[in-house]
Amino acid sequence: MTTRGTRLWRAALAGLLGLFGVVAAFATIAPSRDADLPPPSALISEAVPINLEQARLSEPASYVREERFQRGDTLAGVLGRLGIGAGAVQRLLRARVFVTLRPGATITAEVSAVGEPQRLSFLTPAGKLVQVTPDGSGFHAAYESAQVATAVAMKSAQVRSSLFAATDAAGIPDGIATQIADIFGGEIDFHRDLRKGDRLSVVYETRQFAGRAVGSGRVLAAEFVSQGRRYRAIRFGNGYYTPEGKSLRKAFLRSPLEFSRISSGFGMRLHPFLQNWRAHKGIDYAAPIGTRVRAVADAVVEYAGPKGGYGNVVILRHSGQYSTVYAHLSRIVVRRGAHVAQNDTIGLVGQTGWATGPHLHYEFRVAGQARNPLALALPAALPVAPQELAAFRSEAQPLTASLDLLAQSDVALLE
Repeated sequence: MTTRGTRLWRAALAGLLGLFGVVAAFATIAPSRDADLPPPSALISEAVPINLEQARLSEPASYVREERFQRGDTLAGVLGRLGIGAGAVQRLLRARVFVTLRPGATITAEVSAVGEPQRLSFLTPAGKLVQVTPDGSGFHAAYESAQVATAVAMKSAQVRSSLFAATDAAGIPDGIATQIADIFGGEIDFHRDLRKGDRLSVVYETRQFAGRAVGSGRVLAAEFVSQGRRYRAIRFGNGYYTPEGKSLRKAFLRSPLEFSRISSGFGMRLHPFLQNWRAHKGIDYAAPIGTRVRAVADAVVEYAGPKGGYGNVVILRHSGQYSTVYAHLSRIVVRRGAHVAQNDTIGLVGQTGWATGPHLHYEFRVAGQARNPLALALPAALPVAPQELAAFRSEAQPLTASLDLLAQSDVALLE
């Protein structure tokens, strides 16, 4: 075909395509010098009309999201993060369907595109699955037993400021941190003895539902290294023992509060209320009103009620010549003559009597005389019975090996 004939053919083809409203594009390949290659060819692409209404992807009617209810969160804040609208959040709060929700739980929510909750679910500490669904203008909560599996977790942390800050940074649940404080409470005063660089390791039970952790159980083994001293605890029966079988439980806890700070020590001081110098026969722990006050040992309640400058006070009579005093309480939850066990709640921190601020005044008495509880050597409970030593060693060996492994691993550092 001549050059002029080629131009005429292309013009005719372009006119034909234009008649049908179709755009054409040509790609030509330069002639090859190799006689074996195929002859030059033209590539033609056509733009096909599309119905945009039919092709538009429809928006989902609802979506599913999960949020963890963390310590310090408000329920309204968590529901808002789930994408639930403000009006629905208020209706959920009024329905009181989250009364069993605790920090650490994960809430799963199916929410419509306009922010209306269609279904919410979470697991209670007791292992009940709570299903929350709309019920007319309100909401209804249904409870059912959940298939919860128990697994074992191993974690380490390093203290930079406080025990809870360290465990938070390492992802260790608050319930486990509290158990650690209780386990080593007879050996370590977490108000005074904690130092930057102290290290803890823990082997504990974790409860799982649908493949994710939903709660924690018991501490199986723990180690705390404080100021160069190493403390280890192995769970056996209902108690905790050293790897050698000595009980870690003391007859008396070091402190009647789990976490606080000492605002006034034992000895002479300027009385903040009377403004004169006199002997301070106890330890003052600064804490918010309503903080739980616990019995430091098994006892009988000798007195419970108001008593002058002490305000609301509880006096406990322990075995032997020991007694303890808990003053300025906002509330008393025990009665005279009642038997209480170590760590039982006996009242709440307050500001009654001669108190210039919220705190607990705590006294430790021996034969009626006040003694400094921070300077006393507290007696320990009984060790593992000889007939149970073989069983104890069998259980302790793998747990001790786990602590050894954690001691060699990297620890979680608090920023």
